Amino acid sequence: MVFSSLVFLYIFFPLCALAYVAAPKQTGKNIVLCLSSLVFYAWGEPLWVILLVFSALVDYVNSQIIDAHRGRWQAKAALMASLVINLGLLFTFKYLDFFLGVFGWVARVEAPAVGLTLPIGISFYTFQTMSYTIDVYRGRVKVQHSFVRFLLFVSLFPQLIAGPIVRYGEIAEQIDERTATPSDMAAGLTRFMTGLGKKVLIANFAGATAENILTADLAGLSCVEAWVGLLCFTFQIYFDFSGYSDMAIGLGRFFGFRYGENFRHPYIARSVTEFWRRWHISLGTFFRDYVYIPLGGNRRRQVRNILIVWFLTGLWHGASWNFVLWGLYFGALLLLEKYCLQGVLRKLKWGAAVYTFLLVVLGWVLFYFTDLSRALAFVKVLFGGGVLFDARARILLLNNLPLLALCAVASTPLGVWAADQTRARIRAGLPRAAGVAIFLACHAALLFLCTAALVGASYNPFLYFRF
Repeated sequence: MVFSSLVFLYIFFPLCALAYVAAPKQTGKNIVLCLSSLVFYAWGEPLWVILLVFSALVDYVNSQIIDAHRGRWQAKAALMASLVINLGLLFTFKYLDFFLGVFGWVARVEAPAVGLTLPIGISFYTFQTMSYTIDVYRGRVKVQHSFVRFLLFVSLFPQLIAGPIVRYGEIAEQIDERTATPSDMAAGLTRFMTGLGKKVLIANFAGATAENILTADLAGLSCVEAWVGLLCFTFQIYFDFSGYSDMAIGLGRFFGFRYGENFRHPYIARSVTEFWRRWHISLGTFFRDYVYIPLGGNRRRQVRNILIVWFLTGLWHGASWNFVLWGLYFGALLLLEKYCLQGVLRKLKWGAAVYTFLLVVLGWVLFYFTDLSRALAFVKVLFGGGVLFDARARILLLNNLPLLALCAVASTPLGVWAADQTRARIRAGLPRAAGVAIFLACHAALLFLCTAALVGASYNPFLYFRF
Protein backbone atom coordinates (compact mmCIF):
# COMPACT_ATOMS: atom_id res chain seq x y z
CA MET A 1 0.00 0.00 0.00
CA VAL A 2 1.21 3.49 -0.78
CA PHE A 3 0.18 6.81 0.69
CA SER A 4 -0.81 8.17 -2.72
CA SER A 5 -3.52 5.56 -3.26
CA LEU A 6 -7.26 5.88 -2.93
CA VAL A 7 -7.35 2.83 -0.65
CA PHE A 8 -5.00 4.51 1.81
CA LEU A 9 -6.60 7.95 1.60
CA TYR A 10 -10.23 6.91 1.90
CA ILE A 11 -10.19 3.57 3.74
CA PHE A 12 -7.01 2.66 5.59
CA PHE A 13 -6.04 5.98 7.14
CA PRO A 14 -9.56 7.05 8.24
CA LEU A 15 -10.19 3.66 9.88
CA CYS A 16 -6.76 3.65 11.54
CA ALA A 17 -7.22 7.21 12.82
CA LEU A 18 -10.68 6.45 14.24
CA ALA A 19 -9.45 3.28 15.96
CA TYR A 20 -6.43 5.14 17.34
CA VAL A 21 -8.49 8.00 18.79
CA ALA A 22 -11.00 5.54 20.29
CA ALA A 23 -8.35 3.27 21.81
CA PRO A 24 -8.03 3.57 25.61
CA LYS A 25 -4.71 4.54 27.14
CA GLN A 26 -1.26 4.41 25.56
CA THR A 27 -1.07 0.62 25.42
CA GLY A 28 -4.25 0.38 23.37
CA LYS A 29 -3.08 3.08 20.98
CA ASN A 30 0.25 1.28 20.50
CA ILE A 31 -1.54 -1.98 19.72
CA VAL A 32 -3.78 -0.23 17.17
CA LEU A 33 -0.77 1.32 15.46
CA CYS A 34 1.23 -1.91 15.52
CA LEU A 35 -1.59 -4.01 14.02
CA SER A 36 -2.39 -1.30 11.48
CA SER A 37 1.26 -1.15 10.45
CA LEU A 38 1.43 -4.91 9.89
CA VAL A 39 -1.75 -4.75 7.80
CA PHE A 40 -0.30 -1.82 5.85
CA TYR A 41 2.86 -3.79 5.03
CA ALA A 42 1.06 -7.08 4.38
CA TRP A 43 -1.32 -5.37 1.94
CA GLY A 44 1.30 -5.50 -0.78
CA GLU A 45 3.71 -7.99 0.80
CA PRO A 46 1.65 -10.67 2.61
CA LEU A 47 4.57 -13.11 2.76
CA TRP A 48 7.37 -10.71 3.63
CA VAL A 49 5.61 -9.42 6.74
CA ILE A 50 6.94 -12.62 8.33
CA LEU A 51 10.47 -11.46 7.46
CA LEU A 52 9.77 -8.07 9.02
CA VAL A 53 8.57 -9.63 12.29
CA PHE A 54 11.49 -12.07 12.28
CA SER A 55 13.99 -9.23 11.83
CA ALA A 56 12.39 -7.38 14.74
CA LEU A 57 12.48 -10.54 16.88
CA VAL A 58 16.17 -11.07 16.15
CA ASP A 59 17.12 -7.62 17.39
CA TYR A 60 14.70 -7.74 20.30
CA VAL A 61 16.21 -11.00 21.62
CA ASN A 62 19.80 -9.94 21.02
CA SER A 63 19.24 -6.60 22.76
CA GLN A 64 17.88 -8.44 25.82
CA ILE A 65 21.04 -10.59 25.88
CA ILE A 66 23.25 -7.51 25.55
CA ASP A 67 21.44 -5.81 28.43
CA ALA A 68 21.59 -8.89 30.66
CA HIS A 69 25.29 -9.59 30.00
CA ARG A 70 26.64 -6.09 29.52
CA GLY A 71 30.44 -5.96 29.34
CA ARG A 72 30.82 -9.73 28.86
CA TRP A 73 31.44 -11.93 25.87
CA GLN A 74 27.75 -12.83 25.57
CA ALA A 75 26.92 -9.19 24.81
CA LYS A 76 29.51 -9.02 22.05
CA ALA A 77 28.28 -12.33 20.63
CA ALA A 78 24.68 -11.05 20.61
CA LEU A 79 25.77 -7.89 18.78
CA MET A 80 27.63 -9.94 16.18
CA ALA A 81 24.62 -12.26 15.79
CA SER A 82 22.39 -9.25 15.14
CA LEU A 83 24.75 -7.80 12.53
CA VAL A 84 25.34 -11.13 10.79
CA ILE A 85 21.66 -12.06 10.60
CA ASN A 86 20.44 -8.62 9.51
CA LEU A 87 23.16 -8.04 6.95
CA GLY A 88 22.83 -11.66 5.83
CA LEU A 89 19.12 -11.22 5.13
CA LEU A 90 19.74 -7.92 3.33
CA PHE A 91 22.54 -9.48 1.29
CA THR A 92 20.48 -12.54 0.37
CA PHE A 93 17.41 -10.69 -0.81
CA LYS A 94 19.03 -7.61 -2.32
CA TYR A 95 22.59 -8.42 -3.37
CA LEU A 96 22.97 -12.16 -3.89
CA ASP A 97 22.09 -12.07 -7.59
CA PHE A 98 24.40 -9.11 -8.13
CA PHE A 99 27.43 -10.75 -6.51
CA LEU A 100 26.74 -14.07 -8.22
CA GLY A 101 26.77 -12.13 -11.47
CA VAL A 102 30.06 -10.48 -10.56
CA PHE A 103 31.58 -13.86 -9.69
CA GLY A 104 30.28 -15.34 -12.92
CA TRP A 105 31.75 -12.46 -14.91
CA VAL A 106 35.16 -12.82 -13.27
CA ALA A 107 35.19 -16.58 -13.74
CA ARG A 108 33.88 -16.23 -17.33
CA VAL A 109 30.97 -18.56 -16.66
CA GLU A 110 27.26 -17.89 -16.66
CA ALA A 111 26.19 -17.10 -13.09
CA PRO A 112 23.00 -18.65 -11.78
CA ALA A 113 20.20 -16.20 -10.96
CA VAL A 114 18.45 -16.81 -7.66
CA GLY A 115 15.69 -14.38 -8.60
CA LEU A 116 14.42 -13.59 -5.10
CA THR A 117 11.78 -10.89 -4.80
CA LEU A 118 13.07 -7.80 -3.00
CA PRO A 119 10.94 -7.18 0.13
CA ILE A 120 9.71 -3.60 0.10
CA GLY A 121 11.50 -1.35 2.57
CA ILE A 122 14.03 -3.97 3.69
CA SER A 123 16.94 -1.52 3.46
CA PHE A 124 15.15 0.96 5.71
CA TYR A 125 13.90 -1.34 8.46
CA THR A 126 17.15 -3.35 8.50
CA PHE A 127 19.11 -0.20 9.22
CA GLN A 128 16.64 0.79 11.93
CA THR A 129 16.77 -2.51 13.77
CA MET A 130 20.56 -2.75 13.52
CA SER A 131 21.04 0.79 14.79
CA TYR A 132 18.92 -0.06 17.83
CA THR A 133 21.02 -3.09 18.77
CA ILE A 134 24.27 -1.16 18.22
CA ASP A 135 23.03 1.72 20.36
CA VAL A 136 21.96 -0.67 23.14
CA TYR A 137 25.44 -2.24 23.04
CA ARG A 138 27.07 1.19 23.17
CA GLY A 139 24.86 2.18 26.09
CA ARG A 140 23.26 5.06 24.20
CA VAL A 141 19.67 3.85 24.61
CA LYS A 142 17.88 1.78 27.20
CA VAL A 143 16.69 -1.66 26.16
CA GLN A 144 12.99 -1.99 25.34
CA HIS A 145 11.53 -4.95 27.26
CA SER A 146 8.12 -4.92 25.55
CA PHE A 147 8.20 -6.73 22.21
CA VAL A 148 4.97 -5.02 21.10
CA ARG A 149 6.52 -1.59 21.63
CA PHE A 150 9.71 -2.63 19.87
CA LEU A 151 7.74 -4.09 16.97
CA LEU A 152 5.86 -0.79 16.78
CA PHE A 153 9.19 1.04 16.41
CA VAL A 154 10.25 -1.30 13.58
CA SER A 155 6.93 -1.50 11.72
CA LEU A 156 5.39 1.96 12.26
CA PHE A 157 3.73 2.49 8.90
CA PRO A 158 4.41 6.21 8.34
CA GLN A 159 8.12 5.56 7.83
CA LEU A 160 8.24 1.78 7.29
CA ILE A 161 8.44 1.64 3.51
CA ALA A 162 10.77 4.45 2.51
CA GLY A 163 11.96 6.23 5.63
CA PRO A 164 13.10 8.56 6.94
CA ILE A 165 15.39 6.18 8.84
CA VAL A 166 14.29 6.68 12.44
CA ARG A 167 16.58 5.62 15.29
CA TYR A 168 15.11 4.19 18.45
CA GLY A 169 16.63 6.88 20.65
CA GLU A 170 14.78 9.57 18.71
CA ILE A 171 11.33 8.21 19.57
CA ALA A 172 11.90 5.94 22.60
CA GLU A 173 10.07 8.25 24.98
CA GLN A 174 7.30 8.84 22.45
CA ILE A 175 6.65 5.11 22.14
CA ASP A 176 6.20 4.85 25.90
CA GLU A 177 4.28 8.08 26.42
CA ARG A 178 3.05 10.68 23.93
CA THR A 179 0.16 13.01 23.29
CA ALA A 180 -1.32 14.20 20.02
CA THR A 181 -3.20 17.44 20.54
CA PRO A 182 -5.70 18.79 17.99
CA SER A 183 -3.00 21.27 16.99
CA ASP A 184 -0.54 18.40 16.39
CA MET A 185 -3.09 16.51 14.33
CA ALA A 186 -3.88 19.58 12.23
CA ALA A 187 -0.18 20.30 11.67
CA GLY A 188 0.37 16.65 10.78
CA LEU A 189 -2.46 16.66 8.25
CA THR A 190 -1.11 19.85 6.68
CA ARG A 191 2.34 18.32 6.32
CA PHE A 192 0.82 15.13 4.91
CA MET A 193 -1.27 17.02 2.35
CA THR A 194 1.79 19.07 1.34
CA GLY A 195 3.69 15.85 0.65
CA LEU A 196 0.74 14.31 -1.18
CA GLY A 197 0.51 17.36 -3.44
CA LYS A 198 4.26 17.24 -4.15
CA LYS A 199 4.01 13.57 -5.03
CA VAL A 200 0.77 13.46 -7.04
CA LEU A 201 0.63 16.90 -8.63
CA ILE A 202 4.33 17.47 -9.32
CA ALA A 203 6.43 14.29 -9.16
CA ASN A 204 4.00 12.14 -11.13
CA PHE A 205 3.67 14.63 -13.97
CA ALA A 206 7.42 15.29 -14.10
CA GLY A 207 8.06 11.54 -13.95
CA ALA A 208 5.71 10.72 -16.80
CA THR A 209 7.52 13.21 -19.04
CA ALA A 210 10.92 11.92 -17.91
CA GLU A 211 9.99 8.31 -18.62
CA ASN A 212 8.73 9.12 -22.12
CA ILE A 213 12.00 10.83 -22.98
CA LEU A 214 14.57 8.71 -21.15
CA THR A 215 13.17 5.42 -22.44
CA ALA A 216 12.96 6.64 -26.05
CA ASP A 217 15.30 5.71 -28.87
CA LEU A 218 18.43 7.77 -28.18
CA ALA A 219 19.31 7.89 -31.85
CA GLY A 220 16.32 10.13 -32.52
CA LEU A 221 16.67 12.25 -29.38
CA SER A 222 17.78 15.87 -29.60
CA CYS A 223 20.04 17.60 -27.08
CA VAL A 224 17.20 19.81 -25.79
CA GLU A 225 14.85 16.84 -25.38
CA ALA A 226 17.52 14.99 -23.40
CA TRP A 227 17.99 17.93 -21.03
CA VAL A 228 14.24 18.33 -20.55
CA GLY A 229 13.93 14.63 -19.74
CA LEU A 230 16.85 14.71 -17.30
CA LEU A 231 15.56 17.84 -15.57
CA CYS A 232 12.13 16.25 -15.23
CA PHE A 233 13.70 13.19 -13.60
CA THR A 234 15.80 15.48 -11.38
CA PHE A 235 12.64 17.10 -10.06
CA GLN A 236 10.66 13.86 -10.02
CA ILE A 237 13.05 12.09 -7.67
CA TYR A 238 13.18 15.11 -5.36
CA PHE A 239 9.44 15.70 -5.13
CA ASP A 240 8.75 11.96 -5.03
CA PHE A 241 11.07 11.25 -2.12
CA SER A 242 10.73 14.54 -0.24
CA GLY A 243 6.97 14.29 -0.73
CA TYR A 244 7.01 10.83 0.82
CA SER A 245 9.12 12.14 3.71
CA ASP A 246 6.64 15.00 4.22
CA MET A 247 3.78 12.51 4.34
CA ALA A 248 5.68 10.27 6.77
CA ILE A 249 6.58 13.18 9.05
CA GLY A 250 3.00 14.46 8.91
CA LEU A 251 1.46 11.08 9.72
CA GLY A 252 3.95 10.60 12.52
CA ARG A 253 2.99 13.93 14.05
CA PHE A 254 -0.71 13.11 13.69
CA PHE A 255 -0.12 10.11 15.95
CA GLY A 256 2.14 11.99 18.35
CA PHE A 257 5.60 11.16 16.92
CA ARG A 258 8.18 13.79 16.00
CA TYR A 259 10.51 12.71 13.19
CA GLY A 260 13.53 14.69 12.09
CA GLU A 261 13.66 16.45 8.73
CA ASN A 262 14.90 14.38 5.81
CA PHE A 263 15.24 17.13 3.17
CA ARG A 264 16.16 20.80 3.42
CA HIS A 265 15.87 22.22 -0.11
CA PRO A 266 18.94 20.40 -1.46
CA TYR A 267 18.81 21.96 -4.93
CA ILE A 268 19.83 25.37 -3.57
CA ALA A 269 23.05 23.96 -2.08
CA ARG A 270 26.29 25.77 -2.97
CA SER A 271 28.49 22.69 -2.91
CA VAL A 272 28.09 18.96 -3.33
CA THR A 273 29.09 18.63 0.33
CA GLU A 274 26.22 20.92 1.34
CA PHE A 275 23.86 19.06 -1.01
CA TRP A 276 24.41 15.85 0.94
CA ARG A 277 23.74 17.65 4.20
CA ARG A 278 20.35 18.56 2.79
CA TRP A 279 19.40 15.39 0.84
CA HIS A 280 18.22 12.18 2.56
CA ILE A 281 19.58 13.46 5.86
CA SER A 282 18.66 10.35 7.86
CA LEU A 283 20.71 8.09 5.56
CA GLY A 284 23.71 10.43 5.61
CA THR A 285 23.76 10.62 9.40
CA PHE A 286 23.36 6.83 9.63
CA PHE A 287 26.47 6.20 7.50
CA ARG A 288 28.34 8.94 9.39
CA ASP A 289 27.60 7.50 12.84
CA TYR A 290 27.75 3.76 12.10
CA VAL A 291 30.36 3.53 9.32
CA TYR A 292 32.43 6.70 8.81
CA ILE A 293 33.23 7.50 12.46
CA PRO A 294 33.93 3.85 13.47
CA LEU A 295 36.32 3.59 10.50
CA GLY A 296 38.26 6.55 11.87
CA GLY A 297 36.29 9.51 10.54
CA ASN A 298 38.45 12.60 10.10
CA ARG A 299 41.13 11.27 12.43
CA ARG A 300 42.84 8.73 10.17
CA ARG A 301 42.63 7.51 6.57
CA GLN A 302 39.95 10.03 5.74
CA VAL A 303 40.09 9.51 1.97
CA ARG A 304 39.64 5.76 2.39
CA ASN A 305 36.78 6.27 4.83
CA ILE A 306 34.95 8.66 2.50
CA LEU A 307 35.29 6.30 -0.47
CA ILE A 308 34.06 3.32 1.57
CA VAL A 309 31.03 5.27 2.79
CA TRP A 310 30.11 6.38 -0.71
CA PHE A 311 30.68 2.94 -2.19
CA LEU A 312 28.23 1.60 0.42
CA THR A 313 25.84 4.52 -0.14
CA GLY A 314 25.69 3.71 -3.82
CA LEU A 315 25.28 -0.01 -3.18
CA TRP A 316 22.53 0.68 -0.62
CA HIS A 317 20.47 2.29 -3.37
CA GLY A 318 20.58 -0.77 -5.58
CA ALA A 319 22.43 -3.94 -6.51
CA SER A 320 23.80 -2.65 -9.79
CA TRP A 321 27.06 -1.19 -11.06
CA ASN A 322 25.41 2.10 -11.97
CA PHE A 323 24.55 2.72 -8.30
CA VAL A 324 28.08 1.84 -7.22
CA LEU A 325 29.50 4.29 -9.76
CA TRP A 326 26.92 6.89 -8.72
CA GLY A 327 28.09 6.63 -5.11
CA LEU A 328 31.78 6.79 -6.05
CA TYR A 329 31.06 9.74 -8.34
CA PHE A 330 29.80 11.75 -5.38
CA GLY A 331 32.58 10.44 -3.15
CA ALA A 332 35.14 11.75 -5.66
CA LEU A 333 33.37 15.13 -5.87
CA LEU A 334 33.35 15.43 -2.08
CA LEU A 335 37.09 14.74 -1.95
CA LEU A 336 37.71 17.23 -4.74
CA GLU A 337 35.80 19.92 -2.87
CA LYS A 338 37.49 19.11 0.42
CA TYR A 339 41.05 19.29 -0.85
CA CYS A 340 40.86 21.62 -3.87
CA LEU A 341 37.70 23.67 -4.29
CA GLN A 342 36.62 25.01 -0.88
CA GLY A 343 38.05 28.50 -1.37
CA VAL A 344 36.88 28.75 -4.98
CA LEU A 345 33.29 27.79 -4.12
CA ARG A 346 33.14 30.39 -1.33
CA LYS A 347 34.06 33.10 -3.84
CA LEU A 348 31.58 31.92 -6.49
CA LYS A 349 28.56 32.42 -4.18
CA TRP A 350 25.46 31.74 -6.32
CA GLY A 351 27.68 30.53 -9.11
CA ALA A 352 28.52 27.68 -6.74
CA ALA A 353 24.82 26.78 -6.64
CA VAL A 354 24.80 26.50 -10.44
CA TYR A 355 27.94 24.34 -10.33
CA THR A 356 26.38 22.08 -7.69
CA PHE A 357 23.04 21.73 -9.43
CA LEU A 358 24.70 20.83 -12.74
CA LEU A 359 26.88 18.13 -11.15
CA VAL A 360 23.92 16.69 -9.23
CA VAL A 361 21.78 16.61 -12.37
CA LEU A 362 24.54 14.80 -14.28
CA GLY A 363 24.82 12.36 -11.37
CA TRP A 364 21.19 11.38 -11.88
CA VAL A 365 22.17 9.94 -15.27
CA LEU A 366 24.12 7.22 -13.47
CA PHE A 367 21.25 6.77 -11.03
CA TYR A 368 18.58 6.35 -13.71
CA PHE A 369 20.30 4.14 -16.29
CA THR A 370 21.20 0.67 -15.06
CA ASP A 371 22.67 0.00 -18.52
CA LEU A 372 26.00 1.85 -18.46
CA SER A 373 26.39 1.81 -22.24
CA ARG A 374 23.01 3.54 -22.57
CA ALA A 375 24.04 6.02 -19.87
CA LEU A 376 27.17 6.89 -21.86
CA ALA A 377 25.15 7.26 -25.06
CA PHE A 378 22.71 9.55 -23.25
CA VAL A 379 25.55 11.75 -21.98
CA LYS A 380 26.77 12.13 -25.57
CA VAL A 381 23.30 13.33 -26.58
CA LEU A 382 23.26 15.77 -23.65
CA PHE A 383 26.45 17.42 -24.91
CA GLY A 384 25.49 17.69 -28.55
CA GLY A 385 26.31 14.27 -29.91
CA GLY A 386 23.27 14.41 -32.19
CA VAL A 387 20.65 16.94 -33.22
CA LEU A 388 20.75 20.01 -30.98
CA PHE A 389 17.22 21.35 -31.49
CA ASP A 390 14.31 20.51 -33.75
CA ALA A 391 10.56 21.11 -34.06
CA ARG A 392 9.71 18.26 -31.70
CA ALA A 393 12.10 19.65 -29.09
CA ARG A 394 10.52 23.11 -29.41
CA ILE A 395 7.02 21.71 -28.77
CA LEU A 396 8.28 19.60 -25.84
CA LEU A 397 10.06 22.57 -24.30
CA LEU A 398 7.06 24.89 -24.62
CA ASN A 399 4.69 22.27 -23.19
CA ASN A 400 6.90 21.60 -20.17
CA LEU A 401 8.18 25.09 -19.34
CA PRO A 402 5.33 25.76 -16.84
CA LEU A 403 6.00 22.43 -15.11
CA LEU A 404 9.75 23.04 -14.94
CA ALA A 405 9.19 26.58 -13.63
CA LEU A 406 6.82 25.25 -10.93
CA CYS A 407 9.36 22.60 -9.96
CA ALA A 408 12.18 25.13 -9.77
CA VAL A 409 10.22 27.46 -7.49
CA ALA A 410 8.73 24.68 -5.35
CA SER A 411 12.18 23.19 -4.70
CA THR A 412 13.29 26.43 -2.99
CA PRO A 413 12.16 27.85 0.38
CA LEU A 414 9.87 30.32 -1.43
CA GLY A 415 6.88 27.98 -1.32
CA VAL A 416 7.25 27.33 2.41
CA TRP A 417 7.72 31.05 3.08
CA ALA A 418 4.57 31.95 1.12
CA ALA A 419 2.53 29.30 2.93
CA ASP A 420 3.77 30.45 6.33
CA GLN A 421 2.97 34.09 5.52
CA THR A 422 -0.51 33.16 4.36
CA ARG A 423 -1.22 31.14 7.49
CA ALA A 424 0.06 33.93 9.72
CA ARG A 425 -2.18 36.50 8.07
CA ILE A 426 -5.22 34.23 8.28
CA ARG A 427 -4.64 33.64 11.99
CA ALA A 428 -4.06 37.32 12.68
CA GLY A 429 -6.99 38.73 10.71
CA LEU A 430 -9.80 36.20 11.11
CA PRO A 431 -11.77 34.64 13.95
CA ARG A 432 -10.75 31.11 14.93
CA ALA A 433 -13.88 29.57 13.38
CA ALA A 434 -13.18 31.27 10.04
CA GLY A 435 -9.56 30.12 10.15
CA VAL A 436 -10.66 26.53 10.76
CA ALA A 437 -13.13 26.78 7.88
CA ILE A 438 -10.41 28.04 5.51
CA PHE A 439 -8.05 25.30 6.74
CA LEU A 440 -10.64 22.60 5.97
CA ALA A 441 -11.56 24.14 2.61
CA CYS A 442 -7.92 24.32 1.45
CA HIS A 443 -7.24 20.74 2.48
CA ALA A 444 -10.45 19.52 0.85
CA ALA A 445 -9.56 21.31 -2.39
CA LEU A 446 -6.06 19.81 -2.42
CA LEU A 447 -7.46 16.36 -1.65
CA PHE A 448 -9.95 16.78 -4.50
CA LEU A 449 -7.19 17.70 -6.96
CA CYS A 450 -5.03 14.77 -5.85
CA THR A 451 -7.96 12.38 -6.04
CA ALA A 452 -8.83 13.58 -9.53
CA ALA A 453 -5.22 13.04 -10.59
CA LEU A 454 -5.15 9.54 -9.06
CA VAL A 455 -8.44 8.29 -10.51
CA GLY A 456 -7.52 6.28 -13.56
CA ALA A 457 -3.83 7.23 -13.27
CA SER A 458 -1.51 4.60 -14.71
CA TYR A 459 1.71 6.29 -13.52
CA ASN A 460 2.06 6.52 -9.74
CA PRO A 461 5.37 4.96 -8.64
CA PHE A 462 7.34 5.60 -5.47
CA LEU A 463 10.94 5.53 -6.65
CA TYR A 464 12.50 4.70 -3.27
CA PHE A 465 10.29 1.64 -2.67
CA ARG A 466 12.82 -0.47 -4.58
CA PHE A 467 15.59 0.46 -2.15
